[in-house]
Amino acid sequence: MPQSRKETAYRKNRKFGDVYGGRTRARVPDGIFRRAHSLKRPGPHDQLPIVIEDNPSRKFFFPLTGDEVVQALEALPNNASAGLTHVWLRRASENQLVRGSLPLAEFVCGSGVRAVILYPWRRDLKICLGRKKPNGKFARGYVKFGAELIRERGWWYAAFSDRDLRRFYVENLLYHEVGHHVDWYERNWSGANQKQVEEAADQYAVQWSRTAKHVLNKIEKTRAA
Repeated sequence: MPQSRKETAYRKNRKFGDVYGGRTRARVPDGIFRRAHSLKRPGPHDQLPIVIEDNPSRKFFFPLTGDEVVQALEALPNNASAGLTHVWLRRASENQLVRGSLPLAEFVCGSGVRAVILYPWRRDLKICLGRKKPNGKFARGYVKFGAELIRERGWWYAAFSDRDLRRFYVENLLYHEVGHHVDWYERNWSGANQKQVEEAADQYAVQWSRTAKHVLNKIEKTRAA
């Protein structure tokens, strides 16, 4: 009998694979991708993608539900999300989130698993960018999604509205990681061409930005109903 998309949280003794993609914060310390990712290979009767929703800490939340993430995936043309085995809205420690020692999202694969992992967001809708005023491409990456750059107590933040954050989450995080997934099947990339890998994922997200906006309109209507 097919299992539900929603599964219980991972078991720590199930190890697999490598982290190949990751929409990061300003800087991600070396070695951060050595964290163990533990997911079970889907069975032949599992409905894919399997959705895992952790409970974030009280100061954080997921801008989208697991069902909304699946809705956004299903809106992509050409069955782009086929082959994805898991969508994981993954809890992280408050220290990891506050200190920026985690990526915002990841695509991981190995041992029969192809997973998109999304991390939670601060409830005040901000992301800390550091003490130095952000500029250039890095700053534009937030501003283009409607974020306002603000300075508080010596720290710089990108502050979003609810809707702008959901757009950022779908287009700049989720669709970016799907871009890694699609790129993986088109060419067997490796760490040696990491720049090209990230550029391909960026281009994929931009290509389907209109789809992201359409999905968000449907989500907004559903939430308002």
